[in-house]
Amino acid sequence: MYYYVVTGAAGFIGSNIVKALNDRGITDIIAVDNLTKADKFKNLVDCEIADYIDKTDFMKLLHNNSLDGAVTAVFHEGACSDTMETDGRYMMENNYRYSMDVLDFCQENQASFLYASSASVYGSGTVFSERREHESPLNVYGYSKFLFDQAVRRIWEDKTSQIVGFRYFNVYGQREQHKGRMASVAYHFFNQYMATGKVKLFEGCAGYGNGEQSRDFVSIEDVVKVNMWFLDHPDASGIFNLGTGRSQPFNDVAVAVINQCRHHNGEAALDLTALQQQGLIEYIDFPEALKGKYQSFTQADISALRSMGYTKDMLTVAEGTARYVDILREQYHA
Repeated sequence: MYYYVVTGAAGFIGSNIVKALNDRGITDIIAVDNLTKADKFKNLVDCEIADYIDKTDFMKLLHNNSLDGAVTAVFHEGACSDTMETDGRYMMENNYRYSMDVLDFCQENQASFLYASSASVYGSGTVFSERREHESPLNVYGYSKFLFDQAVRRIWEDKTSQIVGFRYFNVYGQREQHKGRMASVAYHFFNQYMATGKVKLFEGCAGYGNGEQSRDFVSIEDVVKVNMWFLDHPDASGIFNLGTGRSQPFNDVAVAVINQCRHHNGEAALDLTALQQQGLIEYIDFPEALKGKYQSFTQADISALRSMGYTKDMLTVAEGTARYVDILREQYHA
């Protein structure tokens, strides 16, 4: 029997990949995760897997060769994703050394290796293209992802099987509720609006107006589709930005969340100015702790992804957020 391994399987992106594999009729899945934060199990309740293995036990299986010849592909989503984590040793062990061990296993076993990198490797740069000269991370999280990408590049000419790195931009969508403060702004805006009838955004900073800091917000639906496309194209390898190619301000996300909630309440949509005037959008002080460590603008250059052959359109903030709010409302009223 050949297995598909998903690390970080109970997490946000990992659990969505498990569900996508299930939708293809694939259930021979080894789900790997650390359930110290046990609430994550809820992400897998509607999924079918062959086995669950704790991350520590999974590493033992790799090192004693117990899985040799039994794995078709590894979706390596397991990592510490807290960009504010300051314990560098913990971050490097989880995001760099762990990844190196999984990569080595895949290369030794000719298994496809599809892994999570991050747009954080670009730091405060303004060019988001997959080249070394544009990479300068601002925190140890970004550095751990950058360092692993560099390790992948060093073995590129000698690789024995597919290697694909995805530099995820700002991903939002279902199965992220366990992430707490690290969940997407769409998730937080929805919960704020349902609880208080208003949404709070950061005031302007670094030359940006109130709520005008802009990111490339990409739906988990598109993230999963890209992962599945590469699974179907095992000859395609590379490190790719995974975003929409569009940068949109946080204000756009707030407008989309509020208007979809208003739609469900039978209320008319309002533009940003009207939402501000009616007090439905407020602005709060920009946190001191984030100054100098915050990406005020991101926009994925997805030309490499397109040139590889991925042609599907990406959801806009308005489209993706509306679909996500529909899901959140169902869960909210369940």
